[in-house]
Amino acid sequence: MLNGYGGRVLRVNLTDGTFRKSELDPELARDYLGGRGFAAKTLYSEVEKGTDPLGEGNKLIAAAGPLSGLLIPGAGKTTFAAKSPATGGYADSNVGGLFSAEMKYAGYDLIVLEGVSPEPVYLFIDDDTVELRDASAYWGQGSITAETALKNELGEDFQIAVIGPGGENLVKYACISHDFGRQAGRAGVGAVMGSKKLKAIAIHGTKSIPVADVDEYRRIGREMYDYCKASDAWEVWVRLGTSGVNVPSNEWGSFPTRNFQSGYFDEIEKMTGEYMRETIVITDKACFACPCACGKYSHSKKWDIYVEGPEYETAAFLGADVAVSDIEDVAYGNYLCDELGVDTISAGNVIAFATECFEKGIITSKDTGGLELSFGDSEVVFELIQKIAKREGIGDVLAEGVKHAAQVFGGDSADFAMHIKGLEISGYDSRNAPAMMLAYMTADVGGHHNRAWAITYDIEVGRDAITEGKAAKVIELQHIRPLMDCLGTCRLQWVELGMPLDYYAPAMQAITGVGRSWDDLLHIAERVWNLTRAFWVREVDGFGREWDYPPPRWYTDPVTTGPTKGKLVAREDVDKLLDMYYRQRGWDGNGIPTQEKLDQLDLDFVGI
Repeated sequence: MLNGYGGRVLRVNLTDGTFRKSELDPELARDYLGGRGFAAKTLYSEVEKGTDPLGEGNKLIAAAGPLSGLLIPGAGKTTFAAKSPATGGYADSNVGGLFSAEMKYAGYDLIVLEGVSPEPVYLFIDDDTVELRDASAYWGQGSITAETALKNELGEDFQIAVIGPGGENLVKYACISHDFGRQAGRAGVGAVMGSKKLKAIAIHGTKSIPVADVDEYRRIGREMYDYCKASDAWEVWVRLGTSGVNVPSNEWGSFPTRNFQSGYFDEIEKMTGEYMRETIVITDKACFACPCACGKYSHSKKWDIYVEGPEYETAAFLGADVAVSDIEDVAYGNYLCDELGVDTISAGNVIAFATECFEKGIITSKDTGGLELSFGDSEVVFELIQKIAKREGIGDVLAEGVKHAAQVFGGDSADFAMHIKGLEISGYDSRNAPAMMLAYMTADVGGHHNRAWAITYDIEVGRDAITEGKAAKVIELQHIRPLMDCLGTCRLQWVELGMPLDYYAPAMQAITGVGRSWDDLLHIAERVWNLTRAFWVREVDGFGREWDYPPPRWYTDPVTTGPTKGKLVAREDVDKLLDMYYRQRGWDGNGIPTQEKLDQLDLDFVGI
């Protein structure tokens, strides 16, 4: 058995109800580490070109990493991956909580779900016992409701990954939910799960994870925990979590407001982390093995609901981007999305887009089923969330995402449809942040920030600068941050608490017994990055530079209010950024990895 790993792969054929277990390939572990690496390699190798993302040929991957389930701060991350129904390209979404640890304790590093069940089922795993069980009683239930019911049936020791009606109804940005508020939310992995008629995965394990050098592993782990607790940022981070970013982002002029017309929300005072702490937060919540407890479990007295959050991104998109300023209304929108199983980022983004279209007369009440859309109307936001999840009326159009909605609505709406590669942009306006804009443009799932959160680098070196250094910083971050997903651990200990990256290679050596430098690990991250790019090239006809451009709003419409008022990144500067990035990546001028680069990364099986 490989040290640091559960040691097995589980394949589930939902069409015929069969299972196959195999030993984890040591070469796969060596070359791709785990998590996102396992997902990318499996999807590229096993999903045929041109596969319908919602068809029988697509595969849904759940993958843990070598640090998952071990006592390393934040080692509770699970990667869910598939060909994206939202974009047609590569998709993975990372979720915290307890699921990956339980996978490892059951002896699995990788679960591959294939085919389509004829009836709703859930996957039951209890160590070596694997069954597909009838889920008809749970089908139609919300994510929180179904997770509660499954735990009541199976016991608290089972960890649950579940979809809500959004996933069942194939909303293109449906979530996979876990631990009553954690979400694998982006790019539609929940819709893929729904297309397979798989309501949930319930897993429990009692096995141990083999470690090469237990004493050294314990020493490094303890040192990492001590570092977190001693960090000057620890107390504030635990107190506020990601909501502590709300005010700084607004002050940077990057808080998405009114469908990204601005990056500044002038009603921020009732959406600050401190206000939220004082009014709705009732306790802190942590993922597996995490000393930081950045999750905030909240109670809205106004709506009498309990919800984890709102996190920063949810405050941005169910708050400022739709111009809703009451944190209790944001919390209720958060609850609706969590229960119905749709991504708060994409849902808020597409509602903001529809609202702007309505205010400009591109759509009317005839299109909306009588709803009068206006910024700041929380009741309309709640109604649209439910219509999206149920695919009712205009919700059927909005459930396809903002790119599709712009094609349906017409007019000039495509100019302010805020997506990249078909994925709605997450929560940072980047018209005065070229590195952050480049990070969005080149993110390997579409417009998402977690691949390279580069806005602080823009602020550090000058926000107007268009430099080779900004391209280099984005590439550096695009290796470090996804590497954490391969390892199965959270990046926030490094990002927010300043955890030195020097810890990770020694920790890996103590756990796996394999000596690798930090640069060796980054080389694997670069391999995975190029492989996901190759997936796009293979799956999307004509893929290249045009797919990396941001929405026109970011290079044609200056910011309307706030500290960045009047700012934008000119189209010629967008091209300069891409030229610098492609050159430093070793890709051609159209953004396609060269054969030389693929050979350097031992990706000889990739055909471009």
